[in-house]
Amino acid sequence: MDFLGQMFCCCCHDEDELEKNSLITGDTFQYFNKLQKRRQSEAANLWNEPADHAHVERRDDHELHKLLEKRSKMRRGSEEYRCLSFDIIAHRQIRRKVKDRWKHILEVLGFKAEADGLLTVTSSTSYESLRHPQEARSLHTTLAEQTSIFGHHHGGPPERYLFVLDRLILLDVGDDFLSAARHFYPAEEEDNMSSSDAGPPTPGPILVQLNSETQEETEVEERRRRRSSIRRN
Repeated sequence: MDFLGQMFCCCCHDEDELEKNSLITGDTFQYFNKLQKRRQSEAANLWNEPADHAHVERRDDHELHKLLEKRSKMRRGSEEYRCLSFDIIAHRQIRRKVKDRWKHILEVLGFKAEADGLLTVTSSTSYESLRHPQEARSLHTTLAEQTSIFGHHHGGPPERYLFVLDRLILLDVGDDFLSAARHFYPAEEEDNMSSSDAGPPTPGPILVQLNSETQEETEVEERRRRRSSIRRN
C-alpha cells in the first residue's frame, strides 16, 4: 500500500472498527444506513470544527446546525421549509467555495487524483492523529493572515483544514502549498471581493456622487449668469 493509502486508512480507522462491531451485533443494515447518512451530512455541511459533534464551539457551525434542526421539524415543501433551505444552502456554499480553493491549489501542485482524499475530514478525525500539530497550526495561522484562501471566517479559520495541512506536511509540500496560496489567493484579493460583494453601496460614494452633481449644477448656473451679464453689456 502506498503512503497516501496508508494515511487515508488511518483517518478511517475508527469507522472501520465500527463497521466490524456492527457485523458482530447483527444490526448491519441499520448501522450502514446511519453511517451513510452521516457521511452524506458531513460532506454537505463541511463542519468547520469536525471534532465538535454538538456544533457549539464555533458560531458559524452552531448557526448552520440550528437551521438544520429547525428545518427537520418543518413540513417538507412548506414555505418555512423552503426559506430555511435557502439559508442552509447559503451557509454550505460559503464552505464549498473554501474547499474549492484548496482543491484548486492541490491540483496545481500535482495532486489532482488525490485532492478529494486529502481534503476529506470527518467527525472521526481526531487531533491525536496529527503528526506535526505545531507546524500545521503555524501554517494554518499564516494562511489565514497572509492569504484569502479561507475567505471571510468568523471565529477563526476552519479547523478542518488543520488536518489537511498536517497531511501536506507529511508529503513535504506544506511550504509549496503556502506559496501557491499566496499567488492564487493573495490577502488583498479578499478585500476587493468583499467590496464588490457587499451589496448596496455605502453612504460615502453616494454623498460623493451627490456632491459632484451639485457642483456640476453650480457650474452650469455660473456659466448661465456669465452669458446673461455679457448680453447686458
